[in-house]
Amino acid sequence: MLKIPLVKDTIGLDDINSLIEWLKTNPRLTKDKLTIEFEKKWAKWLGVKYSVFVNSGSSANLAIIYSLILSKRLKNIKIVLPSVSWVTTVSPVIQFGLEPILCECDRDTLGLDINHLEKIFKENRPAAVVLVHVLGFPNKMAEIIKLCTEYDVILIEDSCESVGSSYHDTKTGVFGLLSSFSFYYGHHISTIEGGMVCTNDEEMYNILLSIRSHGWTRDMTYDYQNKYLNFYNIDDFKKMYSFMYPGLNLRSTDLQAFIGINQLEKIDEIANIRNKNYKLYKKLINNNLCNVVDYDYNFISNFAYPIISYNIKNIIKNLAENNVETRPLVAGNIGLQPFWINLYGKSNFEFANLIHDYGIYLPNNHEITENEVEFICDIINKN
Repeated sequence: MLKIPLVKDTIGLDDINSLIEWLKTNPRLTKDKLTIEFEKKWAKWLGVKYSVFVNSGSSANLAIIYSLILSKRLKNIKIVLPSVSWVTTVSPVIQFGLEPILCECDRDTLGLDINHLEKIFKENRPAAVVLVHVLGFPNKMAEIIKLCTEYDVILIEDSCESVGSSYHDTKTGVFGLLSSFSFYYGHHISTIEGGMVCTNDEEMYNILLSIRSHGWTRDMTYDYQNKYLNFYNIDDFKKMYSFMYPGLNLRSTDLQAFIGINQLEKIDEIANIRNKNYKLYKKLINNNLCNVVDYDYNFISNFAYPIISYNIKNIIKNLAENNVETRPLVAGNIGLQPFWINLYGKSNFEFANLIHDYGIYLPNNHEITENEVEFICDIINKN
């Protein structure tokens, strides 16, 4: 029996052939004009003013936290993070010396639990909250935005697993001050490695442009660059190596941007296929412990299908015996991961712990067939 993989590469033979022809023109491969073109096309597709292409979704999260610090918009060092998320959603907060606070997972969406979030806001008055649209399921955005407004908390969206998902006809990744996306192999679209930071805020955009490339001013928009050059009396020669911030190097390449531009032509079709697969899973599978609510105002561009079962070890064994690939449900409860325990001790949450101990996710990709989904569901339902 052929293996049913979790993911399949979205970079097809058509993309490879197109790339080969482009390479024959001996183009510049490092960051150049195609990066800017990809950023503009992505921003238009998403519905934001600005996008900054970086070398991974993890780097996108790193750049977001650093840009918040440099902008001086954080009223304190307290940042709320989802207990069910990914390590590089959480780690930049720790790496930059901020104070992470974990929030319980919502049973309806796998996002932030609203009641626990409000309790955290009341007791800690944090500066920012980062949410993750886990596996493509949009968070309860109206409630979260209301709380952020009431308690003056900056909203950040990690949309790395939700490319193409929408809430009330608005794509995920446009609700917060900043958002991150991933174009890693096997994600909704791929640039081999790559990520994007998106915003509607001009100041944050310019900070991101600078810190992506060492902290220099030359990538900033004309007005922002000249403001700093004039203030510090930097001439035309020195401006090539003038540094506004102690920056990083998070740049991607024009080679990857070329792939990304072609991938954009497939993105809506891929999202629709993933949504169709998700609906078939939901129709067929018996999964009462993890029953994400299918709100009629959401469009779910599902990354993978989640299940929770007390019989999970037997399910994993049966899936493996039938060549069906699976993984833990994201990172489970971050508060039970070794790095967190070593730094802060265990952080227990009822539903996040259930996911940690008994949660997995099942294959969904743009090439999986209905028969394969039915086959997988049959295995689950027999356990």
